[in-house]
Amino acid sequence: MPPVVPPFLIGLFIAPLAKRLLKPLVRGVVTTSVGVVMEVRKAAHEAGENIQDLAAEVAADMVAAQIASGDGHRPTEGAASSGEKDEARTPKIRATAGAAKA
Repeated sequence: MPPVVPPFLIGLFIAPLAKRLLKPLVRGVVTTSVGVVMEVRKAAHEAGENIQDLAAEVAADMVAAQIASGDGHRPTEGAASSGEKDEARTPKIRATAGAAKA
């Protein structure tokens, strides 16, 4: 009958060996993953800046085209004057609002 070796004795010999072999492997995987994430974040940030630059250029071109055609400062027909627009945007305060709280 072969000698029976308890599993904890196997673990005592295997654990230091696994630590020596697996620690550098895990460290390399984590280092590589962090590097890839940083590169992806950098690329996404640059892409966002490029999109914002493109949007700003298009907006500037549209404003320049409106100014060149003469539509930049003329109000459209039927539009309210600036004084009428301000009145339409300001909210009205109700006299009953204070009475409801009392």
